[in-house]
Amino acid sequence: MTDKAPKKTELMSEAERDAYHAEKMKKKRAARDKILATKTEEKGLIIVHTGKGKGKSTAAFGMVFRALGHGFKIGIVQFVKGKWGTGERTVLEKFPAQVTIKAMGEGFTWETADRQRDIAAARGAWEMAKELIRDESYKMVLLDDLNIVLRYDYLDIAEVVEFLKSKKPRMTHVIVTGRNAKDELIEIADLVTEMTMIKHSFRDGVKAQAGVEF
Repeated sequence: MTDKAPKKTELMSEAERDAYHAEKMKKKRAARDKILATKTEEKGLIIVHTGKGKGKSTAAFGMVFRALGHGFKIGIVQFVKGKWGTGERTVLEKFPAQVTIKAMGEGFTWETADRQRDIAAARGAWEMAKELIRDESYKMVLLDDLNIVLRYDYLDIAEVVEFLKSKKPRMTHVIVTGRNAKDELIEIADLVTEMTMIKHSFRDGVKAQAGVEF
């Protein structure tokens, strides 16, 4: 069994390694600049955050805070979390000139145990969502947990997809969160991220905590 051959950089002096690294990064930057030069289109995106892992809404609100910093007007409709007090809502309500936030859900379906009530709440939230999306003064609209009500068929996925395809203003970003995103929504989305769960503290008996889950 022979020893492993030393890497090229291991035979270099420190000065040679610095020069080699600089040249390598120069080539990498040139390749990156070449790729970026081909990306010229600007438009509002349909963005989907789905999957079983934690962080779908958290990532979406991160985008909201980023957009807030750019001076964008933002609309938010929460399809499930209406009764819950959340840290992000408390902060965003301090910016009424920029942010419209509508918490219209009544909790998860196992909490209400009333299918017709859930359907009515989902329909009301969707009507509000359409109103915000149609208003071109909003640069970003977050539809938090829309995927959940679509999963239970409280809204017609065909109606939602058709509206987003035909009625969303070209420069408006729409973010949809929630696990089990429908294939039809994924198909029309511009950017889809699936959160994968590797470990979750809830499974070890740790309850939802302020600043982490809400």
